[in-house]
Amino acid sequence: QKPLTYNINLSLYLYVITHDLFVLSVATVNCLDRHVHTSPDRVALIWERDEQGSEVKYTYRELLEMTCRLGNVLRRRGVKRGDCVTIYMPTCPLAVAAMLACARIGAAHNVVFAGFSADALAERIRDAESNTVITVNQGVRGGKFTELKKTVDEAVQSCPSVQQVLVAMRTDTPVVMTARDVAMEEVSEIIEVNKGLIKGLPMLKEDVVCEPAVMNSEDVLFLLYTSGSTGKPKGIVHTQAGYLLYAALTHRYVFSYHDGDVFGCVADIGWITGHSYTVYGPLANGGTTVLFESTPIYPDPGRYWNTVERLKINQFYGAPTAIRLLLKYGDHWVTKYDRSTLKTLGSVGEPINTEAWEWYHRVVGDGRCPVVDTWWQTGNSSSEALGLKYTLMLTSNNTSGALCMAQPWPGMARTIRNNHQRFIETYYQPYPGYFFTGDGAYRSAQGYYQITGRLDDVINVSGHRIGTAEIEDVVNQCSAVAESAVIGFSHDIKGEGVYAFVVLKKNIDIKEDDLSRQLNKMVSKKIAKYACPDVIQLANRLPKTRSGKIMRRVLRKVVERDLDGLGDLSTLDDPTAVQEIVEGHNAILRKQQQKQQP
Repeated sequence: QKPLTYNINLSLYLYVITHDLFVLSVATVNCLDRHVHTSPDRVALIWERDEQGSEVKYTYRELLEMTCRLGNVLRRRGVKRGDCVTIYMPTCPLAVAAMLACARIGAAHNVVFAGFSADALAERIRDAESNTVITVNQGVRGGKFTELKKTVDEAVQSCPSVQQVLVAMRTDTPVVMTARDVAMEEVSEIIEVNKGLIKGLPMLKEDVVCEPAVMNSEDVLFLLYTSGSTGKPKGIVHTQAGYLLYAALTHRYVFSYHDGDVFGCVADIGWITGHSYTVYGPLANGGTTVLFESTPIYPDPGRYWNTVERLKINQFYGAPTAIRLLLKYGDHWVTKYDRSTLKTLGSVGEPINTEAWEWYHRVVGDGRCPVVDTWWQTGNSSSEALGLKYTLMLTSNNTSGALCMAQPWPGMARTIRNNHQRFIETYYQPYPGYFFTGDGAYRSAQGYYQITGRLDDVINVSGHRIGTAEIEDVVNQCSAVAESAVIGFSHDIKGEGVYAFVVLKKNIDIKEDDLSRQLNKMVSKKIAKYACPDVIQLANRLPKTRSGKIMRRVLRKVVERDLDGLGDLSTLDDPTAVQEIVEGHNAILRKQQQKQQP
């Protein structure tokens, strides 16, 4: 048993699965214990707090002790193997310890992105049937405060399964405590772990040793909810051995991570990228990982690169939307900082357009750092399908089609919680014998694959199918454009028309008619005339989630004039952006009406 506990490799994984063996909480032992045995004072976490220049470091010894104390608290308060604990916290060390503490005692964790509303949180708590929630009084991001405890209070009113809420203090602002709440006080006294920065957890009397639960390799490690086409979130289930193996392998080999490197993934832990490349992948490899709590432009657009210089980051991993945002502020916010420690740049979350890729490579990486343009899904656990057999459901090269997987892999999801039939229907029925990703891809004449985006992000213009990402890539190549979002809309003649939302770069002065002519000429030349935008709406910003994803669903509802169908906007980084889009669309409608008047 002992070699199984301390080694992660493919042969071990296959041996474990084949023989249905039990292992000692494979996640936490491999992420913590084995490194404490060899390098207890190695830095595990660097918490890049919202307040620039106030980073805090945590060694593997400190993280293990905090995890064990919290694990003992959960056990003492009745959380047992097989339960599911919901974690509603910002990206911080205590959140990581909470994830690992759950895994330590055999409970699954359900991390809910701290930007979700009370209704969205409640829906996920109910589906996970959590009896315990862990949160903080307030979140801090971009100099702004969010009332996380109040959101939890509202959410649990409709969650009869919740018996207790553990509350830590990120700020000094007091919160109202109810009978079900447990104040997590005095955590700052635990082996100086939190340095007074997050207070909580009456754990001083808890033992620093927490025996890891004996788990089956296929037992649940965590749930993570992702959006579904029906509007109801899907609780994706990932298991112990396979997920950890795949997160560790892809982290090490895709990003060329070496011992001693500092890995900077700026994704929130509420997303699969944060799970795999902020927490489990780096820690399984004994690495040093950065927990980024702030935004790319707080206190100024140099925040990322200030962090790279100060923390000496070697691999930087961010989203294309953030890259496009920073691009429009100019090169000087990048070049003023020393980025010589960077070895690898990563892109994640959506297809990256040509201009953003070139700027990222040329300016951020000084033309010397490879850009790893990764592809991920919550259901495949990792940001690169390493070693997988892709299949395009077309037989020839130089063509586009549905992207499928032809063989299973360790990190694949096992089911959708409480709805295995939906899991089968979503991923396996569309193309029997294959795993359907829901994404489209282009296979070049040489056999290379390019992910083109979700297949439901396809416009059918006069019988011609075109991916919105393809049009966006051309639009974004315009020297005046910072970023764009393209959607389809109902068109009397074409069936669907092309509607482009465009954000200009700073200090750009261009007439709308000139911009329209320029963009249409570019799209016509690079794609075809039928792909040219029928409508171009200028916007100061696009509605995005806090992870940086453009909410095209919201844009469609605005253009369809279905404002009642906008749904919950609390997940947006700034919900007021939607009102600006609505006002801009109304202005376009008024102009069209005026043109139609005799």
